[in-house]
Amino acid sequence: MLYQIFPVMGLRRFEQKRGCPVYLRALEIQGFKSFPDKTVLAFGSDITAVVGPNGSGKSNISDAIRWVMGEQSTRTLRGSKMEDVIFNGTEKRKGLGFAEVTLVLDNTEHIFQMEETEVAVTRRYYRSGESEYYINRRACRLKDINELFMDTGLGREGYSIIGQGRIDEILSVKSADRREVFEEAAGISRFRHRKEEAERKLERTEDNLVRINDKISELELQVEPLRVQAEKTRKYNVLRDELKGLEISVWLDQLEHLRVNSVKLKADCEAAVRQRDEAKAAVERLYAESEQLAGQMRDKDIQAEELRGRQSGTDEQVHSCENSITLLKNDIKNNSENAQRIRQELEQQEGRAGSITAQIQEGRDRLDQIGRDMAGCQGEIDALARDAQEVMGSAGTLNEELERLQERERLETASAGEARELLSALAAAAQELYDREEKLGRELQEQEDKASQAREALEDTQKELEKVAEDRDAAKNVISGYQMRLQSRQRRLDQAQEKHRRLQMDENNLNSRIKMLAEMEKLYEGYSKAVKLVMGEAGRGGLKGVRGPVAGLLHVPEQYAVAIEIALGGAMQNLVVERDEDGKNAINYLKRRDGGRCTFLPMNTIRPADFRDRAVENEEGFVGMGDAIISFDRQYANIFSNLLGRVVIAQSMDKAMAMARKFGHRFRIVTLDGQVLNAGGSMTGGSVSRSAGILSRANELERLNKQKDGLAADLKTASDELARAQRELTAAQYELDAASAQLREAEDAVLKYSERADSAQVQLADIELRRQALAGERAQVRRRMGENTDNTAQAKARIEELEGSAAALRAEGEAKAQGRTALQDRVAKLNEESARHSARLAGLEGEQSALRQSIGELERLRDDLSGDTANRTAMIGRFEQQNDYLLRRIQEEEERLQRLRAASQEGAEAIRRLNDEKLALEGRRNQADRQARDKNSELIGMEREVSVLEQKSVAAVMEESQLLDKLWESYQLSHEAARAQRVELESAAKAQRRIGELKRSISALGGINPDAVEEFARVNERYTYFTGQRDDVAKAKKELQDIIAQITGEMTEIFKEQFALIDQEFRKAFTELFGGGKAELILEDQSDVLNCGIEIKAQPPGKTIQHMSSLSGGERALIAIALYFAILKVRPTPFCVMDEIEAALDESNVVRYARYMRRMSGKTQFIVITHRRGTMEEADVLYGVTMQEKGVSRMLTINLNDVEKELNIK
Repeated sequence: MLYQIFPVMGLRRFEQKRGCPVYLRALEIQGFKSFPDKTVLAFGSDITAVVGPNGSGKSNISDAIRWVMGEQSTRTLRGSKMEDVIFNGTEKRKGLGFAEVTLVLDNTEHIFQMEETEVAVTRRYYRSGESEYYINRRACRLKDINELFMDTGLGREGYSIIGQGRIDEILSVKSADRREVFEEAAGISRFRHRKEEAERKLERTEDNLVRINDKISELELQVEPLRVQAEKTRKYNVLRDELKGLEISVWLDQLEHLRVNSVKLKADCEAAVRQRDEAKAAVERLYAESEQLAGQMRDKDIQAEELRGRQSGTDEQVHSCENSITLLKNDIKNNSENAQRIRQELEQQEGRAGSITAQIQEGRDRLDQIGRDMAGCQGEIDALARDAQEVMGSAGTLNEELERLQERERLETASAGEARELLSALAAAAQELYDREEKLGRELQEQEDKASQAREALEDTQKELEKVAEDRDAAKNVISGYQMRLQSRQRRLDQAQEKHRRLQMDENNLNSRIKMLAEMEKLYEGYSKAVKLVMGEAGRGGLKGVRGPVAGLLHVPEQYAVAIEIALGGAMQNLVVERDEDGKNAINYLKRRDGGRCTFLPMNTIRPADFRDRAVENEEGFVGMGDAIISFDRQYANIFSNLLGRVVIAQSMDKAMAMARKFGHRFRIVTLDGQVLNAGGSMTGGSVSRSAGILSRANELERLNKQKDGLAADLKTASDELARAQRELTAAQYELDAASAQLREAEDAVLKYSERADSAQVQLADIELRRQALAGERAQVRRRMGENTDNTAQAKARIEELEGSAAALRAEGEAKAQGRTALQDRVAKLNEESARHSARLAGLEGEQSALRQSIGELERLRDDLSGDTANRTAMIGRFEQQNDYLLRRIQEEEERLQRLRAASQEGAEAIRRLNDEKLALEGRRNQADRQARDKNSELIGMEREVSVLEQKSVAAVMEESQLLDKLWESYQLSHEAARAQRVELESAAKAQRRIGELKRSISALGGINPDAVEEFARVNERYTYFTGQRDDVAKAKKELQDIIAQITGEMTEIFKEQFALIDQEFRKAFTELFGGGKAELILEDQSDVLNCGIEIKAQPPGKTIQHMSSLSGGERALIAIALYFAILKVRPTPFCVMDEIEAALDESNVVRYARYMRRMSGKTQFIVITHRRGTMEEADVLYGVTMQEKGVSRMLTINLNDVEKELNIK
C-alpha cells in the first residue's frame, strides 16, 4: 500500500551498517491535533522517516515530541492557544476533551538518573486548561520533566529537535546570540553554573568581611572605658554583698509563699487537663465515628448506584422482552389471519367440490337407471325385431342397410349430445379457473407491495441503526473524557474540603484562645489580689474614680512590648484614679478587706517627668522615649510621662552602654530585648519570657484578633474554593450524567432499531414465502386454464364433426326409405316402434357415454380441487406450526419477563433497603455529629477552665519567675544557690529599711559598673575572636577568587577545544555537503572567548566569500545543516528529530544530506519528517501519514530492512 501512496520511492540496495543504540523506543499519541485515535509509533535503530502529502499531519508528530518534552510556547507548536493541541473534531467526528502524548525512552545505559531501564514521559491537557504530567505513570511537575532532560542534549532548550522552517535560525540571529547553542554543544554550562555559584559566595564573603571590620571598630571603642570603671567596682562590691544577702533572703521568703499556692494550682490544673484530654479523645472518637459512618454512607451510595445501573439494564431487558412478546403476538395474529383467509377459500372450494361430487353421484345414478332402461328397451327391440324378421324375411339386405344407417345416425347424434355436455362442463371450469387466477393476481400484487414497503422500512431502520450506533460510540468517547475530568474535579474537591476543615479547626482553636484571653482580661488574671478587689468593687459601683491598671490604659507595639514591660515592671499593676481622694478611699477599702497593698496614681497630683538630656535622641541606637513609643489617651499623658518619661529605649546593649557612658548614667536605659542600665550605673539583664506578661497577653489578644480576621478571609476564600470545586464537580457530574443518559438513550435506540430490523426481516421473509406460494399456485392455475382451453377447442371440433356425420346419415336413410316397397308400410308400425325403442336405447347409450365422459371430467376437476385444497391445508398447517412455535416463544418470553420483573422487584427492594440503611447511617451520623458538637462545647468549656488555671499558674510562675529573674538578674544566682547565701532576718520590715539604706549608699557612689572586669575580659575576647575571623574570611576570599579564576580557565580551554572541534567538523561537513568550497567559525574576540560573538563564514564552490544574507535559501539551509551535523558529531544527542530541514535543497543536495546522515546514524538515532525521495531511500523504517478522512491522520508503516530480506536484496 505504501508503494501506491508514494510511487516516486523505489527500493535500493542498502549497505550493511552498525545499528545505533535505541534511545527513543516509542511515541504514543491520542487526541493530539489531527490524531484523534490512539496511535503508536515504534522506533528502531538508525533512521526512521515520516512521509506523507502536505497537510496530512506529519509535522504534528514532531510537535507531539516537542510538546511532551515540556514545550510551553503555543507559537512554537504552531497554534494560537494551548487548547489548539486537542483534536477539535470534523464533520463526521466530534471533538475530544483532552490530548495525551507519551514518549518511551530507553534507559539501559542510565542516561537519566533513574533505576528503571525504560522511562515513559506523559503529558495530558484538558480543554478546561488543566495539565497533568507523569514519569513512568507517576504524577510529577513540569519542572521535574525539565530536570529529567537537563544535560542530556534533549529537552525544549536543546538542539535535538529542529522544527519545520527553523533550520537557518542559527544563521539569522546575531553573532552574540549564537553562543547558547555553542556553549551547550561545548558542554560548559555546568562550569558556568559553578562559576556563578562561586561568584555569589565571593560576594557574600566580602559582605561578611565588611561586617566583621565594623564589629572590630565598635569593640575598640568599648575596651578603654571599661578599665576606668574597674576601681569603683571594688568599693561597690562591699555594699553590694550586704545588699545581696538581704534581698536574697526577702525574695526567698516570698518564693516559699508563692510555691505553696502553686502546688494547689498545679493539682487543679492537672485534673482539668485530664478531663480536657478525655473530652478531646471523645470528640476525636465521635468525629472518627462520623467519618466512618460517612464512608459507609458513600459505600451505600456506590452500591445503590451499581444496583440502579443493573436495575436500568433489567428494565431495558423487560422493555425488550415486552417488545418481543408484542412482535410475536403480531406475527401470530398475521398467521391466524392468513390461515383464516385460506380456510374461507377452502370452504368456498369445498362448496364447489360438493356440487361436483353431487353431479358425479347424480350421473352415476342416472347411469344405473339408463342401464336398467337400456335392458328393458333391448328386450322390447328384440321382440319387435323377431316380429319384423318374420314380416320382412324377404327385405333382408335393404332393411339391414337401413338399420345400419339409422344406428350410425343415432350413435353420432348421441355423441354430439355428450360433447355438448362436456363443453358446458369445461366452460364452467374455465370460468372458475379465471376467477381464481384473477384473485391470485390481486393477492400476489398485494404481497409485492407489502414486500416493497417492508424492504423500505428495513433500509430506513438499518440507516437509523447505523446512525444511533455512531451516536452511541461518540457518547462512549465523550464519557471517557468526562470521567477523567470528574476524577480531577473530585481530587480538587477533596483538597478543598481538607483545607476548609483545617481552617475551621484553626478558627475554632483561635476563637477558644481569644475567648480565654478575653475572659482573663475581664477577670484581671495575672494582676495582684489588691488590683482584682479594687477593680471588682469599682465595677460594682462601690469605688468611684477608678480608671484601671496602667497595663490596661496603654497600647504597645509588638516590637516594644518586652522593653516597655521591663521598664514598667511592677508599675504595670499600679491603679490610675482620678483624684487623690479616690486613691485614699481605695486604700481604706483594701485595709478593711485585708486585700493587700496597691499603688495608686491620682491624675490630679501626678506630675510629668522632667527629662533634660534630649541630646540622646541624636545618638546611634536610640529608639525613642518610653512614653513616646506607646499609645494612650492624652488624659493620661502625665501618668505615662511620670512612669516612662525618663526611660530611654535603645536598640542593643552595646548602644545603650555607649549612651550611658556619654551621659554619665543620669537616666534609665532599656534595650529592646529587656536589658536595663539603671541611673547611677547599675545593670539588670538576662533572659526574658516573651509571652508571660500582661502586656504580652494584651498584644497577643490583639494579634489573635487580627489573625482571626485574616483567618476569616482565608476561610471565606476556602469556602468559595470549596463551593467552586463542588460546583465544578456537580457540573462535571452533570455532564457525565447527561452523557451517560445520552449513551443510555443511544443504546436504547440501538436496541429498539435492532429489534425493528429483526422484526422487519422476519416480516419480509414471511411475505416472500407467501408471495412464492401464491406465484406457484397462480402458475398452476394458468397451466390448467391452458389445458381447459385446449379441451374446449377439441370438444367444439368434435361436436361439429358429429353433427355433420349425423346429417349425412339422415340424408342417405331418407333416400333408401323412398325405394322401399309396401313392406315398409307393413312393418312401418313395427319399425316405428322398434325405431322408437332403438332411438331411446341409442339415446340412453349416448347419454351413458356422455355421462361417463362428463363424470370423468368432473372427477378430474374434483381431483384438481383436492390437490389445491391439500396445498392450502399444508399452508394452514405451516401457519399453525409457526403459531405453535411463536406461542412457545411467547411463553418463554413471558417466563423470562416474569423472571426479569421479579429481578427488577428484587433490585428495587435492594435499593430501598440500601436507602433505608443509608438513612439509618445518616441518623447515626447526625447523632454522632450532635454528640461531637455537644462534646466539643464541653471541650471548649474545659479548654477555658484549663486556660484560666494555666494563666493563674502562669501568673504564679511569672511572679516566681520575676523573683527568680531578680535573683538571676541582680546576682546571677539560681534558687538553690540563693538558699546557700540566705541570712536570718529579724523581721521583713527591718530588712526592707536596711535594703533602702544600702541602695542609697550605692547610689551615692555614682556611676558604677559592677561587671567592669568581666565585661572587659568579654569584650577583649570578642575583639580577639573577630580579629581571627577577619583573617579567616580574607583567606576564604582569596581561595574563592582562585577557584573562579581556575573555572574560568577550564571553561576557556574546554570551549576553545570544543569550538575548534566543531569548526573542524563544520569545515569537513561543509566541504562534503557542498562538494567543495570552504567555511569556518570565527570568534570575534580571541581575548574574551567566553563572552564574544561567533561569526560564520562560508564560501560555496565557485563563489567568493559573501555575507549570509546574500546566499540563496538552499545554500543557507545546507550551511545550517552542516553546522548542526558538526555539533552532533562533536556532541551527539541520543536522538534527533528533524522536520523537513532539507525542504529548500535540490535533489542532489538532498542525496548528500541523506548519505551524510546515514554515516552519523551510528551514534545518533534520527527521526526525520520529509517528503524528499533521497531522504526516504536512506531510511530504515518508513511511517506514512495519510488523511483519507478529512481532518484525521492515520499511520502506515513499512520496515525496509524486512523488505530487503523478503525480496533478497543485498
